[in-house]
Amino acid sequence: MAQHDYINKKPKGKGKDKPEKSAKFPVIAAIFAFLLIGGFAYGLWFIKTNANPKEVEQAKNPHPVAEQKVSKPKPRPPEFIEEIKNHEIKVEVKEIESKGPYQMQCGSFRTHSQAEAMKAKVAFAGLIAEIRRTEGSNGVWYRVRLGPYDTKRLAESDKNKLQRVGIFGCGIWGWT
Repeated sequence: MAQHDYINKKPKGKGKDKPEKSAKFPVIAAIFAFLLIGGFAYGLWFIKTNANPKEVEQAKNPHPVAEQKVSKPKPRPPEFIEEIKNHEIKVEVKEIESKGPYQMQCGSFRTHSQAEAMKAKVAFAGLIAEIRRTEGSNGVWYRVRLGPYDTKRLAESDKNKLQRVGIFGCGIWGWT
């Protein structure tokens, strides 16, 4: 069986109807470039021929400007600086009422072992938690609580520490 050379074979009939385009000289671009160069040369010639000879001579040989001595007054501090030094500011400070101590609860579990596991996670974050056993209408619950905190800001700070180590869902309430 005869083998055919498909790699070196040229395709039949494609592109034979259209003659090849020859590279033409860009006439329009050449005319535009010639006009730009000619306009620039004309502008330089016009400036050179219409220049004022006195100003040209003055630009070539500038006259040295005589320096005038200016006496500076003695520096003295502005009046407002003295006013600031002797001024007294009166500020009224309003005391913010504290809503009481706060506590943070990080979980409520049915079994004591689950509560101990949460207390250990809190301890790894560097905080001390306690487990409280409460009996309610729906059975016994073991709560993992932190606190008391004097301000809510301190409680929020510890809550952010816990969130950085992956403990989410802690709530902050007033101490009861």
